Amino acid sequence: MVRRVGHGGALGIHYVGHGADWVELGLDYDQKLVGVVETGVLASGPIISLMDMATSMAIWVRLGRFRPQATLDMRVDYLRPATPGRRILGRGECYGLTRSIAFVRGTAHDGDPDDPVAHVTGTFIGTE
Repeated sequence: MVRRVGHGGALGIHYVGHGADWVELGLDYDQKLVGVVETGVLASGPIISLMDMATSMAIWVRLGRFRPQATLDMRVDYLRPATPGRRILGRGECYGLTRSIAFVRGTAHDGDPDDPVAHVTGTFIGTE
């Protein structure tokens, strides 16, 4: 469903896998997502969206249910440009929960998890 609806659907974000407190999503390379035509490097916005969605979904799998929530804070540290032509994989993890706040972290890479494109950390607030 992620691939067909909303912002994630428009970007082509798709499900890859999940565990008890993590979710991995993919973003295939697409010319329409390129930020600098001369280099072919993806824009930062789609990678931020990928990681926001992966970390948000990690909260749901940790809770074992859907919960309405909003991103309070998302810090993205870019380590290098994504390699043109490659799929980006984003893995988000929920590592802490309180009654209303969830704490998340994750990485985005283009083939080698030991050579990430970006690291993210953030917090979400439950809105129910």
